[in-house]
Amino acid sequence: MKFGKVDHPEIIDFTLPKDHPDTAVVLNGTKGSTRLNISIGCAKWNRQDLKNFYPRGTKDELVYYSSQFNSIELNATFYRIFPAEQYQKWYDKTPEGFRFFPKISRDISHLRRLNDAAFPIVDRYLEVTANLKEKLGTIFLQMHDNFGPKNWDRVVRFVEYWPKEFPLAIEFRHTDWFNDEKVSQELYHLLEENNISNILVDTAGRRDMLHMRLTNSEAFVRYVGANHPTDYERLNDWIARLDQWKNQGLQNIHFFVHQNMEVESPLLSASFIDKLNKKWGTDLHIPKSLEDSSGKLF
Repeated sequence: MKFGKVDHPEIIDFTLPKDHPDTAVVLNGTKGSTRLNISIGCAKWNRQDLKNFYPRGTKDELVYYSSQFNSIELNATFYRIFPAEQYQKWYDKTPEGFRFFPKISRDISHLRRLNDAAFPIVDRYLEVTANLKEKLGTIFLQMHDNFGPKNWDRVVRFVEYWPKEFPLAIEFRHTDWFNDEKVSQELYHLLEENNISNILVDTAGRRDMLHMRLTNSEAFVRYVGANHPTDYERLNDWIARLDQWKNQGLQNIHFFVHQNMEVESPLLSASFIDKLNKKWGTDLHIPKSLEDSSGKLF
């Protein structure tokens, strides 16, 4: 993911901002669940992108990937709507408990821009995506960065149209969604009322997208490494923040790792898993090919 890429990441202040004051209010209202659901993974399973991750002789990349990580941010569905048979194949290749978090087709978000012509495409998209059955995680919609608040009515109609049985998260990139307090409050209220997750994007060149405002009990984080040593250090801050949210009532963590140039995404994901296991005593699987014989990450 090249979104938010900068030439000199070493000069960026990667400190996580303080929480929006309403985040604690939302989380305190969700307390009561005894189980914390954690999904951590990469955005792709292609061998070409995840270099040095697959053992020599790997025949099926998804089969191996899903044996090492418990989830995938499925970006392939942004570029085309696959036939139902493809979703069934993905379902059959992956183990019980694995989750797909598919991105909504750009025909809906970027070409139709949520206008009325997008709704038949939404129907077609959901019809085939439903073939992932219980392995379907939260579906997410990422809007173009020139899609601003002037399109508010389209957002409202889309949210009203969306079938509530499909969990949804939305990523807004236009700065005016966050810079205008009246606009942002209306947006957050709409998402809260419809149990839609407000995606957090941690990338070097767009620190404004770290509004730290959760709208339900899900932290859906798209973490973009800058191919810099600070990529690993930044994960420590996320562990601390997620721990704070967990204590406030957070129930779902969906954390997906990208890089501006995909080089160490599996290593970053594995490092994050390792840190969470040590912090909370969880037993999330650490990819074997990223450990040495003593169990330590390379």
